[in-house]
Order: sequence, then C-alpha cells, then structure tokens
Amino acid sequence: MAEKVLKCGIKKTKGYLYFIDKKGDISRAKMARGGRKKKKRR
Repeated sequence: MAEKVLKCGIKKTKGYLYFIDKKGDISRAKMARGGRKKKKRR
C-alpha cells in the first residue's frame, strides 16, 4: 500500500507519469498509450 509522505506543489502535465527516481528526485516519463497495431501473420 502506498503512503503519501509530503505535498510538494508540483503541477502535473497531462500524459505524463510522475515517480521518485533512484536519487530520490521527482521525475516524469511520457505515458505509453495504445501503441501500434500488429500485422496479421499468415
């Protein structure tokens, strides 16, 4: 279970995932949505 530790006032941008990296800093990564459709194999 996650626990909220601190409120830091970051404004979130739509389409990004926010996380704490190995150094303890807040980082963001673009969320993968959908993806390519694969061709049918015969």
